[in-house]
Amino acid sequence: MLKWALFFAIVAVIASLLCFTGVAAGVAAIAKFLFVLFLILCVVFLVLGFVITKKAID
Repeated sequence: MLKWALFFAIVAVIASLLCFTGVAAGVAAIAKFLFVLFLILCVVFLVLGFVITKKAID
């Protein structure tokens, strides 16, 4: 998912350099959404990992 976010961010930069502002805005929004989704899932799985390992140790 992070790879896709980086890909869309690069496409947004290239589109903005070529003056495709509408495309750049849309692709940047997709990249931002994917990055935020990645961060949320990363935090959720990190918390789950701590909870599961704590239960396994006890």
